[in-house]
Amino acid sequence: MQFWRIARLTTVSTLNRAPMNLKELAAKLGLSPTTVSRALNGYPEVNEATRERVIAAARRHNYRPNARAIRLATGRALAVGHVIPLNHHYEMMNPIFADFITGSGETYMRNGYDMILSIVPDEAEEQTYRELMSRGTVDGVIVHAPKINDPRIRALRDMGLPFVVHGRSTGAELDYNWVDVNNRRAFQRAAEFLLDLGHRRIALVNGNETMDFAVRRRAGFTDALAARGMQPDAGLMFTATEMTETHGWRAAEAGLQAGATAFLCASMLQGMGVRRAVEGRGLKMGRDVSVIIFDDDLSYLRNGEDVPIFTATRSSVKEAGRLAAEMLLGVISQPDMVPQHRMLEAELILGQSTGPAPG
Repeated sequence: MQFWRIARLTTVSTLNRAPMNLKELAAKLGLSPTTVSRALNGYPEVNEATRERVIAAARRHNYRPNARAIRLATGRALAVGHVIPLNHHYEMMNPIFADFITGSGETYMRNGYDMILSIVPDEAEEQTYRELMSRGTVDGVIVHAPKINDPRIRALRDMGLPFVVHGRSTGAELDYNWVDVNNRRAFQRAAEFLLDLGHRRIALVNGNETMDFAVRRRAGFTDALAARGMQPDAGLMFTATEMTETHGWRAAEAGLQAGATAFLCASMLQGMGVRRAVEGRGLKMGRDVSVIIFDDDLSYLRNGEDVPIFTATRSSVKEAGRLAAEMLLGVISQPDMVPQHRMLEAELILGQSTGPAPG
């Protein structure tokens, strides 16, 4: 297995200024040292306005907590783990994963935490969690890509290792901490929009349906059809292990052959593949064929400039990473708190890729 410790960052602009200690920072802010310390370490009883003020002042005055002293005083590793099994290695190349890590990493940095990124064999994932905990390497972990009734939830609870799931696991018997987007509602709204435009041959280009998010997205799609008295056409339902441009292109080739006039895609990459197939047949996206994508709010894969190229269900993965990291730091500081849940709603953004059904 491979481990990367991604340490906290120090900007060049702060290197020439003498660091300020905790008491001096607290005096500058007119707060007690305890409040400042709790704000910087993610304690939930500190309100968000105070936390942001303390973090801004810490940056401005070059305050850096003594990590060694904190570790000795608290017994914490001041590190959070992200474990990626090899069968999900493609996630690391996905701009969605990159944005999530960016959001969570910024939160760790503000709170004096490192990030441990582990790439492990599929069968070694649970053992990796045990080793990280037994060695005291991390104080908690983020769980990625949950499946239906995901066994990792039970295993981590039994270990006593604090964790937050990015997503949810249908069928899980235990309550647990999670941050998720309302995938079912997002795809229901998108399908309803296409139906309102008169489309009746709508193809679903989904992700891996062993994953919880993909199951919820399919459910939202079929909910919208059922509300109009329609049944899904198995010939227009496509799934893939990897949500790539190539998969989108292949699905679109088959869907267009089957008479699809619209496509609802689980990722922008798939939408780009659908666009290639549409234009390869001499058709125009938005006039002859409509396309809606999910997750267009990505840092390194923009959906156009002033006017979006694709109509999309927009949800910030970077924000989800930030929220998950903040939740986990809160759980680490208060292990006995009741499980926390955060549901994000996706916004439907109109772009150039949708229009009335042709003919």
